[in-house]
Amino acid sequence: MLSIGYAASFVRRFKKLDTSLQQEIKERIEEFKDLSNHSALRVHKLSGRMRGKSAFSVNFCDRIIFEWSKDKKTAYLLDVGDHGIYE
Repeated sequence: MLSIGYAASFVRRFKKLDTSLQQEIKERIEEFKDLSNHSALRVHKLSGRMRGKSAFSVNFCDRIIFEWSKDKKTAYLLDVGDHGIYE
């Protein structure tokens, strides 16, 4: 089971979201903690200016950007939002 860390930027953006979306995000984070769910969540590495970071799907529109710790036992959630967070 993965450990999760939360960047201040993630927490700020999360608090501004609709309550129903917040609940969906919490559910996806719980699923993300189990490595066997990563293909269903479409976990993928990012490229370009986001190189070194990864993302996973919350729903059809929204994503969570994260970074792995060196030992890959902790994921630090950096940002959440629609595809605009990649810009």
